[in-house]
Amino acid sequence: MTVRRRRGIAGAVLLVAVVVLIWFLVSLFQPFAGSGHGAVSVRIPRGVGVGGVGDILERRGVVSSSFFFQLRVTLAGSRGDLKSGTYDLRRDMSYGSAIDALVRGPVQTTVTVTIPEGLSRREVARLISRDGLRGNYLRATKRSTLLDPRSYGAKAPSGLEGFLFPATYVVRRGAPVDQLVNLQLRAFQQAFRRVSLRAANHVNLTGYDVLTIASLIEREAQLPRERRLIASVIYNRLHAHMPLGIDASVRFATGNWTQPLTDSELRDPSPYNTRLHDGLPPGPIGNPGLAAIRAAAHPAHTGYLYYVVKPGTCGEHAFSTDAAQFERDVRQYQSARAANSGRSPTSCRAR
Repeated sequence: MTVRRRRGIAGAVLLVAVVVLIWFLVSLFQPFAGSGHGAVSVRIPRGVGVGGVGDILERRGVVSSSFFFQLRVTLAGSRGDLKSGTYDLRRDMSYGSAIDALVRGPVQTTVTVTIPEGLSRREVARLISRDGLRGNYLRATKRSTLLDPRSYGAKAPSGLEGFLFPATYVVRRGAPVDQLVNLQLRAFQQAFRRVSLRAANHVNLTGYDVLTIASLIEREAQLPRERRLIASVIYNRLHAHMPLGIDASVRFATGNWTQPLTDSELRDPSPYNTRLHDGLPPGPIGNPGLAAIRAAAHPAHTGYLYYVVKPGTCGEHAFSTDAAQFERDVRQYQSARAANSGRSPTSCRAR
């Protein structure tokens, strides 16, 4: 073999090596790669190694080669930094972009909204104001095509108060607030179908009346065992044509849920003032849970007409059938309150 021929072969081999090296480097570092196209959801299970992650990404079309992905992760020193979870990625991403996304961890695409029992629409609106949903909750809960309060016996409903079922909901971050409202209304419909209204209908109370009573119970009963007892007081007072005298309805009318009620607030002429007006308020004062709805539909059979908080307890009430006993219970409460520098004489410390 001549020198010229050997040199030609060596040059060809070198050229091939250079071409292969360039291909390898371009494939590895992707200097011309874009940001990808087309969204794809990818779940990376906990405990999967870099090889497994690369295989998942290649199968889903996120990266073109599991081998090169693994090599890039190794060169970047990020083998122990890839995080499990569900990702919203793109097809044909560069290795660097895919690695950056998996090192940052999955972006939270949903929000969990927990709504406690008994809160009013306005209170819920304040509660969810920072949950990343779009729109005005009060406006969204004014009316809905999913539910008409009149079908439950409401005569002149002022919104969907009472029907916005309290629970924990998962909603996509940035979704319209109407999606949360629709979930609440559907959850209410499912729950309310499980409640028998036979006892309430027997005394001419509608489903809307039951919801109204349940909303009062949510604000008055701190102990589960007292829900049906408080319901019985409400039923008995309605039967006796006595004002209910429930301050929670005054608080709903005035918007004062936290401070002591003033004399002027207690004289508020609102139809929700159950100290001044007989019968139930015009509608629910909040959104009750299933336990309160069931208690409102099935009150205990008692002769109780009164109740007041027992001093030294965690929200327990003293129930009575006559005004004289009630006055004694009230004096005991007021005496304990005075001895406690005007603060509520209740105690919820761990026992």
